[in-house]
Amino acid sequence: MIRPVFYIVGFLSLIATLITGCATTTELKAVWKDPAYASHPNKIMVIAVSKNIVRRRIFEDEFVKQIKAAGSDAVASYTVLPDAKQDDQALIAEVMKKQGADTVLITRLVSKKTVQVYVPGTVYYPPPYYGTWRDYYGYGYHAIYTPGYMAEDEYALMESNLYDAANDKLVWASSSQTEMRGSDESVIKSYIGVIVKTMATQNLLGK
Repeated sequence: MIRPVFYIVGFLSLIATLITGCATTTELKAVWKDPAYASHPNKIMVIAVSKNIVRRRIFEDEFVKQIKAAGSDAVASYTVLPDAKQDDQALIAEVMKKQGADTVLITRLVSKKTVQVYVPGTVYYPPPYYGTWRDYYGYGYHAIYTPGYMAEDEYALMESNLYDAANDKLVWASSSQTEMRGSDESVIKSYIGVIVKTMATQNLLGK
């Protein structure tokens, strides 16, 4: 006797695997470092350019957390700079000096883009049961086919630039795209993780 319940469980298990296996990814598009910059940042002020106060704080907190985990000191601008003074460059410079920050990392969302992709159909075969011809026949007969479909993937195009506080000059820059999949928190962590790792690789972080 064919046991359809096993096929249903198997199919649902596959769906669960596909869902949990989806991870947010960040791809670097370009990275530049001033070859003349021989210094090593002692303390970085992190500024997320955003009119959304909550998102700004999430970005800055996560950057500070990961930069410190990489062995460098950092401070979130929102903790020392009033929200209403985000565009006051003179005040920002003054606060940086008071905080002992010798560099400032400015990160911002440049734009978003949507890409259409075709997801091909797949055939899923439930767990095989070869004990009897009835089971084997049911195994082949109940193969589950998922038709192909068009899907839209949304990406956030981001920039992060590091400036020397002594002369306001750009010393490091990056551009990247992050797939907007999952929660805002997972997207932010994915992006910042790649940026911090890249900075550490280029000897901009760590003791």
